[in-house]
Amino acid sequence: MSNPLINISCAVTGGIITYAFGEWSPLLGVFIVTMAIDVVTGIAAAIKSGKGLSSKTGFWGLTRKGIMLMVVSLAHQVDLLLGGEAVQAGAIYFYLFNEVISITENFSVLGMPLPPVFQTLLAALKDKQRDKGEKPKDEDPS
Repeated sequence: MSNPLINISCAVTGGIITYAFGEWSPLLGVFIVTMAIDVVTGIAAAIKSGKGLSSKTGFWGLTRKGIMLMVVSLAHQVDLLLGGEAVQAGAIYFYLFNEVISITENFSVLGMPLPPVFQTLLAALKDKQRDKGEKPKDEDPS
């Protein structure tokens, strides 16, 4: 037997997601999975590095992910206005690339082996962060 309240809740949630993101695409699915992997590897890296978990850091990390999803949703709405699909795909690819970089940094903190191409990319990104005066993610903040 099904509960009407559960059915209605699922239908409303599905309608909101469809309105926000359009038809579910493999690209959107990969993006969501990548965001989840980044959260899990970020938590593991924080624990392994001895920094521990911080509710403030976690809050802002999840807030950034929520904002990314809002931008992707806005990009979908722009696509509807323009009659295309390029704006949403471009936004997803942009944020997907950033998520992959973050996962790669987390893997580095965890001491997991990285293919040489990722090691080179990570080193270049750290150099760029230092040039901007930022501290790379896996360095001690003191």
